[in-house]
Amino acid sequence: MSGRVVGILGGMGPAATILLQQRLLDRVQAVDDVDHLPLLIDMNPQVPSRIAHLVEGQGESPGPVLADMARRLEQIGATALAMPCNTAHHHALEIEAAVQIPLLNMVRLSVAEAALSLPRGARLGLLASPAVRQAGVFAPALDEAGIGALWPADQSAMLVAIRDIKRCGDTTTARRIFKDAAAELIGRGADLLLIACSEFSLIAHVLPGNTPTIDTIDVLAKAIHDHTLKD
Repeated sequence: MSGRVVGILGGMGPAATILLQQRLLDRVQAVDDVDHLPLLIDMNPQVPSRIAHLVEGQGESPGPVLADMARRLEQIGATALAMPCNTAHHHALEIEAAVQIPLLNMVRLSVAEAALSLPRGARLGLLASPAVRQAGVFAPALDEAGIGALWPADQSAMLVAIRDIKRCGDTTTARRIFKDAAAELIGRGADLLLIACSEFSLIAHVLPGNTPTIDTIDVLAKAIHDHTLKD
């Protein structure tokens, strides 16, 4: 092991943070405990609501809390940071300004991954929170890659599904909304779908096997794996 360890800004939501851990475990061919990768996790479900702040225009900004979490993780030995919440990447610059270690930016990494298989001018369908669209979280990376964005027409339904998953887990309603949105985006000409909400990552398995997708949680798990094992 290189001595590198990634600090996770977690709790947004808790199940998504656990899912990231599972995806990371799945990447390691382990014989015993010692073969797995170390992590430092700040599981903080008390981070102010990203949806309330960005969509509803109420409540405090999550930025200062996220910056404090980043500083704590750096102080206890993290050599890089990761955050399994797409919407919270609206505060990426605030997090980066608070520390001297890099943030493995899930948004930029995921767009870069999509750009490997998409030509400039292609269209990426985003299965994400309305807050992601409203805050323009993916816009700079997509513009830089020359990739267009397609969003589900019914953004309020996406919010219903996300809240349903946070409250009840894998529900019939959430599955229906998620599958309908994916089919709609493919029908409108999306060349690839990006699962860009960690709640949707929890139910990604319900999509047909031939659906062209990239899951941002998978991209982040790979980045954590690569950082930790880098020579």
